[in-house]
Amino acid sequence: MKYKHLFFDLDHTLWDFETNEQETLLELYNSHNLADRGVPSFEAFSVSYVGHNERLWDRFRKGFITRKDLRDKRFRLTLLDFRIGDEVLTQRLCEGFLQILPYKKALFPHTKETLEYLAGKGYPMHMITNGFEETQLLKMKNAEIDHYFTHIITSEMAGSLKPYREIFDFAMAKAGTNASESIMIGDALELDIKGAHSVGMDQVYFNPAKPAVDFQPTYVINGLHELRDIL
Repeated sequence: MKYKHLFFDLDHTLWDFETNEQETLLELYNSHNLADRGVPSFEAFSVSYVGHNERLWDRFRKGFITRKDLRDKRFRLTLLDFRIGDEVLTQRLCEGFLQILPYKKALFPHTKETLEYLAGKGYPMHMITNGFEETQLLKMKNAEIDHYFTHIITSEMAGSLKPYREIFDFAMAKAGTNASESIMIGDALELDIKGAHSVGMDQVYFNPAKPAVDFQPTYVINGLHELRDIL
C-alpha cells in the first residue's frame, strides 16, 4: 500500500455539519419562541446565524478572537440583527446549541461503509479537526464512528489550527508516521488540502459543490465511496 496512514477531517467531510446545524438551530428557534421575540422566520434566523458564525470562525482561525468570543458573539450578533439585546437569551442559545449539536447523527452518504472498508484493509485512520475537543469527541461518539480512529487530533490538543503545519506535524508525530506515507481526506481546500500539501502530504479533496480552480489536489472525489478507487 502506498499510504500507511489516513487522516480525515470531520465536519463537512464525514459528519454532515449543515444538516446537523440546521436541525439544532430549528430546535432553538422553536424552544425559545423566537418568532414571538421578533425573529420573523426560522430562515431569517438561520441565515443571520450562519453568516455571523462563518465570519467569526475565520477570525478565530486567524487568531483575532478567542473561543469564548466565537461562542458568545455568534448568537449575540444574530439577535442584534433583529433588534434583540437580551444577554440572558444569548447565553441560553449559546449553551443550548453546544448541548444539542453534538448529539446529532447525520453523516454523509457512504461514511460508515467507507470507514468499514478502509478498516478492513488494515489502514490506521486518524482525525484532524479544528473543532473544539469536547464537542468533536461527542459528535464522533454519538454518530458511532469514533471507534474507527486510532488518534483524534483536535486544534485544542495540538495548540494549532489547520492549515498551519504545526497541527499536521503534531498529528503525524502522534501517529508515528511521516508525510510520504500519509494522505489527508477533507472538504476544505484552504484548510485540509493546501494545509496537507504544505507539509508534503498527498490529499483527497472531497467537495463536489466547490471545485478547485487555483490548485490541483492529488485526488478529487464527489462521494466518499470513491475512496475505494484510491485506497
